[in-house]
Amino acid sequence: MTPRKPDTAVAAESSPSEHGSKRIKAFDTFRGLLLISMMCFHAAYDAAYLYDIPLPWFTCGPFQDIWRSSISWSFLLLAGWMTIHSRSNIKRAAQYAVASIAIYIVTSVASVDSPISFGIIFCMAASTLAYIALKPAICSRDPLPVGFLALGLFLLLKHIPDTIYSISGLEWLGFPSERFYSGDYYPIIPYTFLYIAGASFARAWSNAHAQGDLYPAGMYRWHLPIVTWLGSHSLAVYLVHQPLLLLLFTLATYPAV
Repeated sequence: MTPRKPDTAVAAESSPSEHGSKRIKAFDTFRGLLLISMMCFHAAYDAAYLYDIPLPWFTCGPFQDIWRSSISWSFLLLAGWMTIHSRSNIKRAAQYAVASIAIYIVTSVASVDSPISFGIIFCMAASTLAYIALKPAICSRDPLPVGFLALGLFLLLKHIPDTIYSISGLEWLGFPSERFYSGDYYPIIPYTFLYIAGASFARAWSNAHAQGDLYPAGMYRWHLPIVTWLGSHSLAVYLVHQPLLLLLFTLATYPAV
């Protein structure tokens, strides 16, 4: 069986850091908008593939892949950018790792769809650890070329997980075998490069604004109340939204007595 194309993603919550104690609401707002798009995407996916509701605009043509990529790529870049705003990237990686294991267990037991192995939360954990390992290199030289190099490698290697390989045991890296199948697949190659690109661009931005305010004043204030709240609780929203969607669809499609 071939691996499913990647599902949508979620980024880390921003938090006060070495760059100041004020929360940057614009990042939460942008993340919240991405979360809403993600929830709409999952609603369309569930309707089409789990409840057999005809949605030809979603299941036919390239629209589904374009929509998915617009969400997940943005989330990964933003998550990488947030590395400069995290109090502890090691703690972030640990939280992602625990959440990834929980998701695998729950999706395996529930058997509503394919179990999620090496999904987006796994990618967040692995990518954050990769950033921690590469941080000395990113910080010791101009990070802007590093960011463009990482972005170029992502674009160059993004089709590697689309192929089936004769080896097994390297699915986490980006080489799925014939037996591998996952409802959400974001291996290290190529997606960690996108995360590293976001982290490098953030470091370059920070270096360029070291003598003044890191961001325009409006970014600390700009918000859309509910949207910004969703963005500030992104991991929790990601973990609970799919069970809620399935509950709503089940209630909506349950035969009336």
